[in-house]
Amino acid sequence: MKLLHSWERTLDEYGSLVEDRLSNFLGNETEKAVKYHSLIGRVYKDLSDYMFRAGKRLASCSVILTYKGFTNRIDDRILNFSIGLELYRHAILVHDDLVDKDELRRGFQTIHKIYSEEYDSRFGNGLAVFAGNILSAIGQKALCISGFEPEKIVRILNMVNDGYQAVNESQILDLLFEYKIPDVDEWYTMASKRAASLFRVALSAGAILANASERDIELLNEAGSHIGYSFDIQDDIIDLFASEEQYGRKPGGDVLKQKKPLHIVYMYKMANQEQLGTFETVVNGKTLKDLTVARKIVSDCGALEAAKDRSREHAESAKRLLAQTAMNSETKDFFTSFIDYVESSLDWYE
Repeated sequence: MKLLHSWERTLDEYGSLVEDRLSNFLGNETEKAVKYHSLIGRVYKDLSDYMFRAGKRLASCSVILTYKGFTNRIDDRILNFSIGLELYRHAILVHDDLVDKDELRRGFQTIHKIYSEEYDSRFGNGLAVFAGNILSAIGQKALCISGFEPEKIVRILNMVNDGYQAVNESQILDLLFEYKIPDVDEWYTMASKRAASLFRVALSAGAILANASERDIELLNEAGSHIGYSFDIQDDIIDLFASEEQYGRKPGGDVLKQKKPLHIVYMYKMANQEQLGTFETVVNGKTLKDLTVARKIVSDCGALEAAKDRSREHAESAKRLLAQTAMNSETKDFFTSFIDYVESSLDWYE
């Protein structure tokens, strides 16, 4: 039996609360969709299934825990609000799957793949665009009817929309990097609006709803950026260096798509010509001929360690900023435990 870390136990506990609310909310939306048209009803059912695949509910639980960190309670309003962030997060994932041409998400077919097989790729791809938009729209609905004061909702809706705009801008750059080699600064330009954006929204929203001070909101906004950077770098390293058993799918997907995570950006900066030539040979854009060779090049030239160092720096900055807030010890301990896990997991890959 796998022993869970303290942060994992917390996510399981609060994630169950989120899923109960999410089930009721999506059930009501699906009922209306079924009355409109049988296909639309099926799409809502498939989206519901997509959202209930195994996941940690990190965004929604982060907003709940931040809120509790200042109020020492969890109420109906914050649970209602949390499902809006969960819907917002999955809207991004549906579109991300489509752009990356991924056929599986957490072991099951992606939305565009389901309908491409039944109809054709044009239908499946188009439906996935609209389905992601639906999740975004009903996510905003969930935020609006959560029960919080209108002025708070308006402020957070602006923040969520800014975050959604930011994520889409970052995705364009991420796509661009498949066709060019960015430098470290340009990678950070992209990453500043990726996971960093999501964590900023979750932590800041929880603080605003809890009537935290503007100073605490600013601290959490900055901490969210650092958590996002640290998590992004670690997650990208996992994609190349984890085993299929650890990762849950075949590793190396990012390099096959010619993506440029930070450790690959560093590799192009730090590797010699022979190493670069070998890397290009084993990663030809269609098949990864030798995963072991690709990993060894990234590691031997110092790129892996350089990326790890950046992740650790962001982790330590996030913990320092969180410690300065007025949140209670339970919430601080949760985020510290999660960040420590991200940081320590970097040592698994060499």
